[in-house]
Amino acid sequence: MDEKVVDRTLPADNDETLRKQAVEDLRKRHDLAGHILAYLTVNTFLVVIWYLTGAGFFWPAFPMFGWGIGVVFHAWDVFSPQPSETAVRAAMDRIARHR
Repeated sequence: MDEKVVDRTLPADNDETLRKQAVEDLRKRHDLAGHILAYLTVNTFLVVIWYLTGAGFFWPAFPMFGWGIGVVFHAWDVFSPQPSETAVRAAMDRIARHR
């Protein structure tokens, strides 16, 4: 057997930490999907109202734009990378020095 191959199982506390992070990530993605679904449903309804009432000035653009900003920031929160451990430690050190 090759001795260079090492079975690297994570300690239980690391598994639990990773599990919590995975559950949090999945919850955030689920919430974002709900937010996008609500955005599409409500704005589709607004466009239908606009169309049925004469299709003049496209007023649904205002709520679409405003709410769209919120959807973009929500997506940013979900998909932005987590800070590295080095960055977290540096921030902790900086905070400790200023106390």
